[in-house]
Amino acid sequence: MLCLGIETSCDETAVALCDNGRPILEKLASQADLHALFGGVVPELASREHLRRMGPLLSALFDEAGLTMADVDAVAVARGPGLLGSLLIGLAAAKGLCLASGKPLIGVDHLHAHLLAATMGREVAYPALGLLISGGHTQIMLMRSPLDVAVLGRTIDDAAGEAFDKAAKSLNLPYPGGVYIDRLGRGIEPDRTLFPRPFLENVHLDFSFSGLKTAVATFIAARPHLRAVVMPATGVPVAPEAWPMELRLACSSLNFAIADTLRVKLERAIDSLDAPAASLLAAGGVAANEPIREMLSRLSARRGLPLFLPEPALCADNATMIAVAGCLLGQAGLHHDLSLAPVPRGRRVPWDYLSGPGIGRASVDSGFAPQ
Repeated sequence: MLCLGIETSCDETAVALCDNGRPILEKLASQADLHALFGGVVPELASREHLRRMGPLLSALFDEAGLTMADVDAVAVARGPGLLGSLLIGLAAAKGLCLASGKPLIGVDHLHAHLLAATMGREVAYPALGLLISGGHTQIMLMRSPLDVAVLGRTIDDAAGEAFDKAAKSLNLPYPGGVYIDRLGRGIEPDRTLFPRPFLENVHLDFSFSGLKTAVATFIAARPHLRAVVMPATGVPVAPEAWPMELRLACSSLNFAIADTLRVKLERAIDSLDAPAASLLAAGGVAANEPIREMLSRLSARRGLPLFLPEPALCADNATMIAVAGCLLGQAGLHHDLSLAPVPRGRRVPWDYLSGPGIGRASVDSGFAPQ
């Protein structure tokens, strides 16, 4: 099954082709430089950029792959959660292609696709416990099979990536700021008491990072000398040794506070499962953070669970993961009609697929059991 994937849930415009889950080619246009001017994503600007970039990216994708829409078996598109205006651009493009070509349309849960990015080309044992960490989402999810996913815990306010980005903004570092906090804190032993590990005085699996975000902002406000006098240019590699040690210690301590909070909740989830987890995986933009990856490696070794992490390029939003999810759904005979609606951030993406015969050259059992 050859699937075209389209991703426009936030500020990355991406299109990709996958053949039975095997990536062929992706074309991506980042808006990071544009939104860095404002310290965060401006929804209206993001929508306009998606509209401007979509046509050229699709043309470049098919030209370089030597394929056309006639070769495609189905079109998969991120339907949410995300920025409503951005999602509408991707959905309009996908629906137009399906209407013109007669190919099936498959709406994809953006968060589910992130988790599947960690499984690409790998034999994953199920049930798998998944940690999704990004700028807008922090969730613990149970995957009973590739297409049977249940949310066990989620953030009740800010996500881990939001805490990283707001800390970076307080330090006058460019957006997206998590990569700067990660890099500046590397190799520095953290002060484990400098920042709180938030929302652990409970027994559930939900997260809350708003308090940590406030604690970091208060810490930096009391130490204005830590702020960069001139914001570094976006995309320019950071030389940590050129920065004050006090700043690097703060970054290392923030990395620890977030990583250890995730560890506590993950261990709590492992212990709470009715049936033991067979593997552990993590995905999302923050899954590229080195201290978090190190924490996950130690946790998986201690618990005896194989760990699956996407390569860093597949941690951020991308269309390859959408196309891979589309292949799995399409082969299981799951699709949508042209009434497919976007799902904005903060709302649950429904499992509202239409059922039919498997799409394309191969079909698989989805393993999905309605809940």
